[in-house]
Amino acid sequence: MVKHITSPEPAVRVITTGLRFPEGPIAMPDGSVILVEIERGTLTRCNPDGSTEVIAETGGGPNGAAMGPDGRIYICNNGGFKWFYGEDGGMRSIAQADNYAGGSIQAVDIKTGKVETLYTHCGENQLRGPNDIVFDKQGGMYFTDLGKTRERDWDRTGIYYAKADGSYITEVAYPMITPNGTSLSPDEKTLYVAETWTGRLWAFELEAPGKVKKQPWPIPHGGRLVANTSGFRNFDSLAVEAGGNICIATLFDPGITVMTPDGSSVEHIPMSGDPYVTNICFGGPDLKTAFITQSYYGKLLAVDWPRPGLALNFLNK
Repeated sequence: MVKHITSPEPAVRVITTGLRFPEGPIAMPDGSVILVEIERGTLTRCNPDGSTEVIAETGGGPNGAAMGPDGRIYICNNGGFKWFYGEDGGMRSIAQADNYAGGSIQAVDIKTGKVETLYTHCGENQLRGPNDIVFDKQGGMYFTDLGKTRERDWDRTGIYYAKADGSYITEVAYPMITPNGTSLSPDEKTLYVAETWTGRLWAFELEAPGKVKKQPWPIPHGGRLVANTSGFRNFDSLAVEAGGNICIATLFDPGITVMTPDGSSVEHIPMSGDPYVTNICFGGPDLKTAFITQSYYGKLLAVDWPRPGLALNFLNK
């Protein structure tokens, strides 16, 4: 029996406003937060005083981001969206961009702003809309491919594993329905992936870096269902706590959904004011500050979190 809980809304601190659909936050040791602005096509630094500076222009649609083993920031570029601009000043993606040419994995030198494209394909398969990314201790990256949406169809996609030097990429699991947020368990024996339109969290048991021990049919991609959400909630990106809980940014009934690794408890922490709560990362001296993106109105928030986040490879340790 899954226990579903709705908690009180937490107090938030607004760090930065005026961002162009922010995603992929990385809490840096100097107190700044580096994130992407998908609609603007940039990698941007948000300073504690709320000011911003563009680090690099990536083009397309920069989405998930993570610090790599060489000190560069690796970006899932979804290739770009077509946008709806509301009269209330907000924005949301509605379809594949008219000038879409494919997705990619990019690496950015944050000192010079130089952008290198590492992957556009896995074998003969074009990357459609890479979305979120996490590095393991070995320096390899897992990333999801959400795919692209068109007026009458969308892509069947999955999960990939690749080396940071651009020399190797392989498909880990396929097919999935809009795979989005991803992260590793503290012992790195499990890869978590959230699906947007199903509101499901999946766990993939890892036999070795980039190799999944798959569950048998009828699960097509070999993952283990952790839990579903309730109500009309879609999942976006996620982060893991030091104790193993999975914290998933949640759309439309906006907030953060926190699941235990066994799926026995699902807690929804509401965050009003923006339908698109898209991502969460942990920072601060004790990793107990959650930095959260509200993307429709373009805000970066900070919330005091009751438990520490998991230290990320090549960043927080």
